[in-house]
Amino acid sequence: MNIVASKVVPRLVAVFASSGVFLFSKTSAERKIMKELTSGQVRQMYLDFFEQHGHKIMPSASLVPVEDPTLLWINSGVATMKKYFDGSVVPENPRMTSSQKSIRTNDIENVGRTARHHTLFEMLGNFSVGDYFKTEAVHWAWELLTGADWFAFDPEKLYITVYPEDTDAKKEWLDAGVAADHIVEADDNFWDIGQGPSGPDSEIFYDRGQAMNNVPEDDSENYPGGENERYLEIWNIVFSQFNHTPEGTYEPLPHKNIDTGMGLERVVSVFQHAKTNFETDLFLPIIRMTEQFSAGKTYNENDVDDISFKIIADHVRAVTFAIGDGALPSNEGRGYVIRRLIRRAILNGKKLGINEAFLYKLVPVVGEIMKSHYPEVVEQSDYIAGVIHSEEDRFNVTLDTGLSLLNDTIAATKAAGKDALAGADAFKLFDTYGFPVELTTEYASDEGLAVDQDGFKAEMEKQRERARSARSSAKSMGVQRALLTDIKSASTYVGYTDLTVTGAKLLDIIVNEKLVDEAKEADHSAEVIFDQTPFYAEMGGQVADTGRVVDANGNTVAEVTDVIHAPNGQNLHTVKVTGTLKKNAAYTLQVDAARHSKVEKNHTATHLLDQSLRNVLGEHTAQAGSLVEPNYLRFDFTHFGQVTADDLKKVEQMVNDQIFAEIPVTTVETDIESAKKMGAIAMFSEKYGKLVRVVSVGDFNTEFCGGDHVKNTNEIGLFKIVSETGVGAGVRRIEAVTAGDAFNFLNNEEHLLTQTAALVKAPQVKEVPHKIEALQADVKRLENEQQALQAKIAAQQAADAFTNVEEINGMKVIAEAVKVAGMGNLRQLADDWKQSNASDVLVLATAVDGKANLLVAMAPEQVKAGRKAGDLIKAIAPAINGGGGGRPDMAQAGGKNPAGIDDALKQAKAWLAEK
Repeated sequence: MNIVASKVVPRLVAVFASSGVFLFSKTSAERKIMKELTSGQVRQMYLDFFEQHGHKIMPSASLVPVEDPTLLWINSGVATMKKYFDGSVVPENPRMTSSQKSIRTNDIENVGRTARHHTLFEMLGNFSVGDYFKTEAVHWAWELLTGADWFAFDPEKLYITVYPEDTDAKKEWLDAGVAADHIVEADDNFWDIGQGPSGPDSEIFYDRGQAMNNVPEDDSENYPGGENERYLEIWNIVFSQFNHTPEGTYEPLPHKNIDTGMGLERVVSVFQHAKTNFETDLFLPIIRMTEQFSAGKTYNENDVDDISFKIIADHVRAVTFAIGDGALPSNEGRGYVIRRLIRRAILNGKKLGINEAFLYKLVPVVGEIMKSHYPEVVEQSDYIAGVIHSEEDRFNVTLDTGLSLLNDTIAATKAAGKDALAGADAFKLFDTYGFPVELTTEYASDEGLAVDQDGFKAEMEKQRERARSARSSAKSMGVQRALLTDIKSASTYVGYTDLTVTGAKLLDIIVNEKLVDEAKEADHSAEVIFDQTPFYAEMGGQVADTGRVVDANGNTVAEVTDVIHAPNGQNLHTVKVTGTLKKNAAYTLQVDAARHSKVEKNHTATHLLDQSLRNVLGEHTAQAGSLVEPNYLRFDFTHFGQVTADDLKKVEQMVNDQIFAEIPVTTVETDIESAKKMGAIAMFSEKYGKLVRVVSVGDFNTEFCGGDHVKNTNEIGLFKIVSETGVGAGVRRIEAVTAGDAFNFLNNEEHLLTQTAALVKAPQVKEVPHKIEALQADVKRLENEQQALQAKIAAQQAADAFTNVEEINGMKVIAEAVKVAGMGNLRQLADDWKQSNASDVLVLATAVDGKANLLVAMAPEQVKAGRKAGDLIKAIAPAINGGGGGRPDMAQAGGKNPAGIDDALKQAKAWLAEK
């Protein structure tokens, strides 16, 4: 896709991103103090600093949350660290640092109107999970900010806020070298999101000088932490030291944590002396390219058009990264967010005179800006641009429809003598057609109308309430289980080769959240860890093994019902105790081999399915989730659009071809770089250590995988897709069965087909399609005959009805109840009436299947006289317990009370008599 000349975009970005080229003018004093850093250099300097202090650099996770139903998007750096902070997983290195891309849309209406609101932003962070605490966090922060080898900020320009009761933090800042008069106590410096880790925090502000401020120097808000533009918050350091319990108390955390967040866009604006975040190398290249598409518009840093430029730059960044991470435009969830952002950007483009698709042309600009840390955006540029281009084309069609509806709504509002559009109408335009309410307000204002903003907000709140109700009630972060975190027992999984282990030593027994030396049947259930185990712990979509624990006498003393990974990686078995379990005793562990074998078949089948989808639909297709059960498999994948029946057939055939080819399935454990060189596909939900397990199905598929698999594809036997559906924004789901379950499915299908053959009287199953085609032809013929008969009846009804003309208030009126098939026939009668000029007004009614239909038509002269069909229909519809509306010349209504037809006709005549 030749989106933009290949040399133009890199050169445009280079103008703003090259080292030593400063974007904005600055004083000579500032030039001496402030380093000249690009956004890429700032990001890398932050990561390098903490890497030198023992932190592991974590990659920026996908914006689409993995196994976290509480989040629509990854919305902060700590969002990817929750499992470490709540103790459910112990990290390989307790010190971590990252630059995490995030999306927030709760303040979308402020984007472009304020200096620092964004939908997509990067959060620089350093994290400690039970390792260092306030001393190191504070002193390292000050070193990074002021050290000559690092940010080298002037200490006089930095201010720190602390929680009043957190005297330890204040002492550490003083010890680090912060002047006492640069430390401000603030009562709201306590980070708390409800149940889970919480604690006091320190916010760091940079003094940009009164020249940057938006309030007078003597204003009460002119202080670090106040509502002003002078003191810019650049970093927040949370000292996570309490558990906010379900009971509402705050208990000391057994393992204290550090969680920090520095907004990259904000700190870059300091380095580049930008008035807002948008005048930095993260946004300006996008704005400059947008200028080239606009009708002579330019970005002036204070012009009214600047809002549109900013919205476009912000939104195209967000949708580029979101689509690159697998989300796609749709009418729900994440897809709705993407669609809304694209539409807002398009509408703002129109304000700049851009009347053709242009957003997709900005994708390479985003890629060039971010490629130092996110090379995948450049690699996926064509795909991302293609998705956006398709959405732009679709919206341009929708936009025309929306504008037509808006014009009709404005006309109807004015005709009704009202001075404001209803809030519900404005919300419909926003929700269905993507019209921001401010755009509707502008259009309405041009016609001398206001918009019921309160009504619009009420409808918006209803939508938000629906969204809140639909969101998972799962807790956002669990309370730490210190007991599990402290268990360091070494345990080995041997289930890849052995499903029965003898002499497994029982290392730990947990009953009612306490370590015990013995568990008996009276305890009912327990959690246990063995030094070695054949039981697979649920991971990567594969369900856990089940089976039994047998003592030295051959007695089953426990049934294994579930297995998960403990925080330190051991396989933690949940067991139903049926005898006696003793710590340090040896047991025989037996996996349910038949169940395990079925799981293996289905797991290998998911790998074959994943590769087949890539081969048939395209490389953009990626796994979005999976479930491997004994009796079926479920595979979610990203795909833009429907999967055709033909494509689905190709996928199914390709999987079976690999099964019938009897391909060996091999596994190897190697380092991650070697695995990548092998072409191994990384599953989205996996976290990989130094060594990884690679599963290969011949030359057909190679993937990172820690699950269990067959030795040869022929063990799968048969693969059959049961269903394919859409389950979310750009996510499709396939459910399938293998082996005996596939045979049973096909057997049931054959039974249904045999039953169908009997019903349609087909001598053989192969004749069923021919028989059904013949039946469909008969049905079509009968429907045509019925329609012809109804037309004849309607014509006769018209002839009879049109002879009954009454004189009412100087008008010729026909008001009759007729016996026809429904509203379609009433409209046909109205068309005949127009041709016949039988009267000035037509009112018809019919009753069908317990329902009533009304139709009103007005001659053109009556409409000019102010008599409107819509007004009359609204007046008489209540008589049939219904409602309706329409145009001035024709309107209709439906109701559930046929008995009210006579009353409706009488009311119509009375209404006309008064008009």
